[in-house]
Amino acid sequence: MKLISPKGAAGRLAGRSATPRVAADRPEMPSASLIRIKHAWAENRHAGISTRTLGRWPAGREAMTTDTIPTTGQPAPRVRPVATDRPWVWLTAGWQDMLAARPIALAYGGAVCLAGWVVSLLLFEAGTLWAILPATSGFFLIGPLVAAGLYEASRLREQGQAPTLADMLAPFRRNGGQIAFIGVVLLVLHLFWVRIAGLLFMLFFGMSGIPSLERLPHAMLNSGQLLPFLVIGTGFGCILAAASFAVSAVSIPMLVDREISALEAITVSIQAVLENWKPMLLWAGLIVLFTGLALVPFYLGLVLVFPLVGHATWHAYRDVVLR
Repeated sequence: MKLISPKGAAGRLAGRSATPRVAADRPEMPSASLIRIKHAWAENRHAGISTRTLGRWPAGREAMTTDTIPTTGQPAPRVRPVATDRPWVWLTAGWQDMLAARPIALAYGGAVCLAGWVVSLLLFEAGTLWAILPATSGFFLIGPLVAAGLYEASRLREQGQAPTLADMLAPFRRNGGQIAFIGVVLLVLHLFWVRIAGLLFMLFFGMSGIPSLERLPHAMLNSGQLLPFLVIGTGFGCILAAASFAVSAVSIPMLVDREISALEAITVSIQAVLENWKPMLLWAGLIVLFTGLALVPFYLGLVLVFPLVGHATWHAYRDVVLR
């Protein structure tokens, strides 16, 4: 019998319990892979992140691959506070843009003025002159949507390009679905206001019979219900106008400038109004004042006021929202 020394036996047992070595023909897997990230910018301003593993993999084995993950190439928009008198700066910059792109400004202003004439004529033929006032509120509610082409003109001019009338449709081709979503929201607010105005008119003047079209202005002026009708109607109009302004203050210019969702743009717009409520209150007051004066000469003032406010709104967005 062969005697085994205790030292030899312990060595054999230790050899059996030790972790087996990796065979020489079996390469060791890397413990951590170094990943290099490449940012590839496409024309649609979105970036794709592609990855590849650095280091050589053993022959006969599949290399580790990772699918491309789409991600936005722009940081989340942030709002910054501005001084209360900044709306005057926006108007000055808007006036400069309007002078630099006079054909576009006149085309936009003339088209809006013509739309006002058509709406008033249709309401006159339908015998609903009382609806002209709430209908003209559409210039305040859906005006920011119509002015998307003016925002594009200011954007191109900011980049040193000369905008043309053909460029005015570019925002709708580039981000039309999201702009249309906000347009639907503004249109619903406008139609809701027209419906409210109709109900109020029937409540105050329809109980005793609606006078004829020829007697309607005289009957309303001599009615004791005129003052409460104007007060309550103006109150509802201010509430809906404030909601519309908060939704569209900078949201549509943001959709013209960035490829983001309409909900995100609306959220940033409301945040911008709340955090800068003093300059935004002044800005809203100036818009109401200028637009109201433009409506007095039977919409003719809109030829100048509408493009001026449109270009100035772009500069309000660029001033309030950080890139």
